[in-house]
Order: sequence, then structure tokens, then C-alpha cells
Amino acid sequence: MDYMVLDNKNFTKYLSKHEIEAAVISIANRINTDYEGKQVILVSVLKGAIIFTADLVRHLKVDHEVEFVRLSSYGKARTSSGTVTILKDIHADIRGKHVLILEEIIDSGRTLKFLFERLKASGPASVEIVTLLDKSSKRVVDVPVKYVGRTIDDQFLVGYGLDLEEHCRNLPDVYYLKYPN
Repeated sequence: MDYMVLDNKNFTKYLSKHEIEAAVISIANRINTDYEGKQVILVSVLKGAIIFTADLVRHLKVDHEVEFVRLSSYGKARTSSGTVTILKDIHADIRGKHVLILEEIIDSGRTLKFLFERLKASGPASVEIVTLLDKSSKRVVDVPVKYVGRTIDDQFLVGYGLDLEEHCRNLPDVYYLKYPN
């Protein structure tokens, strides 16, 4: 399906499941090379990154643990409020360990900068950011994103973990909101 309608909004396919899979495999291959022989703690940002995380770990050959953190900066809005709240924190001791923060999309960078600095303050061996989609044109704070699946245009997206008011995360493809609506 190249388009869909949800809540009277028109969405057009932006990335196919095959394009997404290729990006995930490319990221996994880079991580496997960079962290060969090392243990990694993956910190997945809920809720959106859960599907990306699940697919990524299937392709990882490096020894890894998975932790989850839930942060909020959007609420039910389509743009970030700028204030980050921790709703669920990790439980692992990350001191001296290699940490990869997994996010499905980065736009302003505020949430990731908050999490990156918070984890870095805990004394890990390293902290790197991994994202499937990077909306770098929307960046308002500098965050060191090491692994990027795709750099994308400034579009409102749903599918593959991305939601519209908690709907559409299950779609295997990514769709953009076609304006005007």
C-alpha cells in the first residue's frame, strides 16, 4: 500500500520495509565490526524504538544486554515541548561498559542530549547514539549521532514504531503525513 488514511489524514509511503531492513542490517554490521570482542549494553528508548531494537538485535553478533528507558518530551503533541521527563529508567550498572542508545528517530535532539549526558555521567567506557532515522535539519541541540540508518526530510512520520497518538506503530513501512489535511 503506497498510501493510507487515518483520522481523515492522508499518509504516503516514505520508506518500504525492505529499505528499513537494509538500513537496520547496515547499522548492525557497523556495530558488529566496531564492538567485536566487547560487551555492549543497548539502551532502547521506549516506546518508538522497540521495533527497531528487536530487528537490530537479531542481526547483532556482539555480546549485548538490552535495557529500556522511557522518556517524554512530546506528550500527545506533534512537536517536542523541550522538557524531558524520565518515565522509566534503566536498571543496569553501566560503569566501565560500552553503551549504545537506540532511538527510532531524532529530530530536535533535546531528548537524546538529555539521555546521552545522563548516561555519560554514570562512567561508562563509551556512549554512542544509534538511530534508524535522523531528521538532522530539525536539530536544535548538538548530539553526537554515530550510527544513522537514513537521514530524512522534515516530515511527520508514522509506522515502524513511529506513532500518531499511539496508533500506527505496527505498520511495517514508514509513511509521511501528506499536507494539506
